[in-house]
Amino acid sequence: MSTEHQDRPQSPELGGFSHGPTLNIGDTLFPIPRAMSTQHPDNARSAPFSENGVLKGEGEIAEAHYVYSTLGCDEQMWDYEGKAADVDVVLKLLLHDPAFFNANKLGQEIFLTLRIPNPAVERELRKKVEEALHNIVTSYDVASGFYNAPTAPIFQVILPFTTSAEEIVWVDSYYQEVVVGKQRHRLPGGQRVSEWMGEYRPESIQVIPLVEDKQRLSQVDTLIERYLQLIGRPVRNLRVFLARSDPAMNYGMVSAALLAKIALQRLHHLEQRTGVAIYPIIGVGGVPFRGNFRPNRVEQFLASYPSVQTFTVQSSFKYDYDEDLVQQGVRKLHQHVRGAPLELEESRALDIVERVTRRYQEQVAQIADLINAVADYIPQRRDRRLHVGLFGYARNTGDGEQSVHLPRAITFCAALYSLGIPPELLGLDALNDDDLAFLRSSLPHLTLDLADALRYVNEENVAAVLGTAGSALVERFVQETDQEHQGLTRLIHQRVRQGFDPMRTRQLVEWAAQTRGFLG
Repeated sequence: MSTEHQDRPQSPELGGFSHGPTLNIGDTLFPIPRAMSTQHPDNARSAPFSENGVLKGEGEIAEAHYVYSTLGCDEQMWDYEGKAADVDVVLKLLLHDPAFFNANKLGQEIFLTLRIPNPAVERELRKKVEEALHNIVTSYDVASGFYNAPTAPIFQVILPFTTSAEEIVWVDSYYQEVVVGKQRHRLPGGQRVSEWMGEYRPESIQVIPLVEDKQRLSQVDTLIERYLQLIGRPVRNLRVFLARSDPAMNYGMVSAALLAKIALQRLHHLEQRTGVAIYPIIGVGGVPFRGNFRPNRVEQFLASYPSVQTFTVQSSFKYDYDEDLVQQGVRKLHQHVRGAPLELEESRALDIVERVTRRYQEQVAQIADLINAVADYIPQRRDRRLHVGLFGYARNTGDGEQSVHLPRAITFCAALYSLGIPPELLGLDALNDDDLAFLRSSLPHLTLDLADALRYVNEENVAAVLGTAGSALVERFVQETDQEHQGLTRLIHQRVRQGFDPMRTRQLVEWAAQTRGFLG
């Protein structure tokens, strides 16, 4: 296990990047990031680099520089999944601020990590995988010229929807055998591609599995152990990405939080059993349903997830708060010392997951049409393509199994909040008093998360949409409500039901989001 400490370059404004464990890529050691800026569009306020409120193109280049140089994030996720990605990102970043990137070397001190489509799931985007992996070798040449030394600015990729160890190995193998391996191909006349095009570097990459569904989260150790058996070379350490947002959408907030805890516990035990250092990443957003990870909630989150190495800093975290508060939050991530995960009783947790999931899915199916209707009024914050994948779920009806189609998680949350029906409320009536006592000890953040979320309940709308079950939920769990937000959601519900004045409805939706401090 390699956990050597290396000093990071110091930033006088932010107090320097983190000091902590290192990651082996070949024979080279790299610091493992703590704050991963992402491109999730969950911000209520427009980003400063946006065009008419939408971030795209050159604005995302400016954003990446901003999160490194001003906010203190030490990693930027560059998304090829569900959106257009600028393949010249490394060249444009280096030219954007040469002095900064000379002082803070890309790929050695700050990091750019690609999220690629999963060819097994996102079939219409699967050729984008090839484009992304080729971008790694072209970026190597660009950075090596800039730094006048061999430099790999990108060497890690995130594989979403990972469901098997074989998928991880396939990406690793494709990169080594096809992307890099083509340099050995002989052209007519006998010349090798490498003699014509130059060598293809780096020789290998690290694939980070992103685990998103209930089965793999609850058995993530089995998946990773299988990968260690298949990869065919010694692995001293690796990063594993645990989803927190989409599991909440599919199984409910309580289920998602328990699944994350189980996954972290299992990864910790696997690390102890194998001696392979495992550094978890957790994907969290600002809305409580998706993690409640905000600048003013960092300390509580760190206390609840002490074994996590890397945290996603999504758009709401970056743009819905004053810059100095954001910087303070990022600084706390760098200063945090990892510990062991909080232990919980898995069998009891999984029993609660199953019961909450069933009830949550029943209630979502009941209001799916209304969610989709409100989704049309949610403002777009990034230029994204339609995303398909493991979103939504099947439900059983009297006529057999039907599919419930839902928008993406951020829009899903924003739609429900705009109605005054926080998604955190759904599924809670599956819990008895003993369950709640267990959850308070296993999820110390639950009480705060629910209080933060349920203050945006509109009791009238909940009763109108969910009936007596909704009224009972409000009476049992809601303590105080935000009156301004309640009034806005009343108007939004009326307009969506009656189908008039779309422009005013969108304005009300945006107003409500800014009142909350997050979109969805």
